[in-house]
Amino acid sequence: MKYIRFIHEGAIRFGTLDGEKITVLDRSFLEKENLPTGQILTFKDVQLLAPVHPSKVVCIGLNYAKHIAEFGGSKPEDPIIFIKPNTSVIGPEAEIIAPAMSQQVDHEAELAVVIGKTAKDISEDKAFDYIFGYTCGNDVTARDLQRKDGQWTRGKGFDTFCPLGPWIVTDLDPNHLDVRAILNGKVKQSSNTHYFLNPITKLVSFISQVMTLLPGDVILTGTPEGVSPMKSGDEIVVQVEGIGELRNRIR
Repeated sequence: MKYIRFIHEGAIRFGTLDGEKITVLDRSFLEKENLPTGQILTFKDVQLLAPVHPSKVVCIGLNYAKHIAEFGGSKPEDPIIFIKPNTSVIGPEAEIIAPAMSQQVDHEAELAVVIGKTAKDISEDKAFDYIFGYTCGNDVTARDLQRKDGQWTRGKGFDTFCPLGPWIVTDLDPNHLDVRAILNGKVKQSSNTHYFLNPITKLVSFISQVMTLLPGDVILTGTPEGVSPMKSGDEIVVQVEGIGELRNRIR
């Protein structure tokens, strides 16, 4: 099933997607007892938003060995986690705004996990019970500021630095999915979630030992090698197998 969040006639609405047909729901798909309203729309009727507005985006650093190697690092003992603020979230076709204080803004294509119910101190074998579905994510990074600061909050946290979408897919095996970033039509990143150093079950469990994950929260699962800078006017496309593509321009 594909779930979307969108604007129609000035209001934020929720729905399911089948081809070009949107079945409008009476409330968020993350809420219990959501029901179809009977209204049917098409893409031309709506503006897609990020499929969720999370309380937080929890990101995983250094989860592919080749990405670690391209930056000359070493595999961490535990998953590296950091947070993007929810003000960084934008949807498909929205503009990524490059901040004036940075001279290098990179793309980072990632599989994004959407949490479906409150998760605290859960075990790895129960992790999938707390996942609602999956979408495409781009962990946009001001690389020069990340290096300068020695930590990642500023370099990762600017408004518009977390494109998500275009929709959430629920019936998907996340363990063997191709992940790609295409910059102005040229493939820059291409790998597969099979190469995760820490699988999704471990990530969900580990994060839940640190902080409570709420419905709608997003986990960005790490980016593969091939990250590269973007400039104003560029188009970046994140593709995740079985989901689709997330397209944004940079200004």
